[in-house]
Amino acid sequence: MAALAKHFYEDEARWSLAGLLHDIDYETTKDEPEQHSLLGAEILQGLGVEAEIIQAVKVHNDMHHLPRVSQMDKALFCADPITGLVVAATLVLPSKKIVELTTENILNRFKEKGFAKGANREHIAACADLGLSLEEFVKISLTAMQQIATDLDL
Repeated sequence: MAALAKHFYEDEARWSLAGLLHDIDYETTKDEPEQHSLLGAEILQGLGVEAEIIQAVKVHNDMHHLPRVSQMDKALFCADPITGLVVAATLVLPSKKIVELTTENILNRFKEKGFAKGANREHIAACADLGLSLEEFVKISLTAMQQIATDLDL
């Protein structure tokens, strides 16, 4: 999210916070996906988190069919599943090192329907709503994750 914020000249700290908090309710709602993100929004509201971040968290769960209006909304929606695809693509490399992963490799894995099934391809492709091609979005995401490879233990 920080890398996307930087790309769009947005506030990196705010976008990062949205990314970090978006699954705040996951442990509670993992068996009730229809509640996921709604409970998270309530929790964040109670903590006094700003409205734009709460909205992005709330609308990142497509199950609610809520419109994604702001750039932050749209970015969080497609950033959530790309991270899983990148991690999965890294873990099938012989080295299991993200620094060896390429944009092309991820794009090839993106086309494999059976690979990393949890990484919703339609949600990732929604990067078009941000005005980004899939290749641009994957490159931004991969580069950002490679920069924190040690933190990710990849």
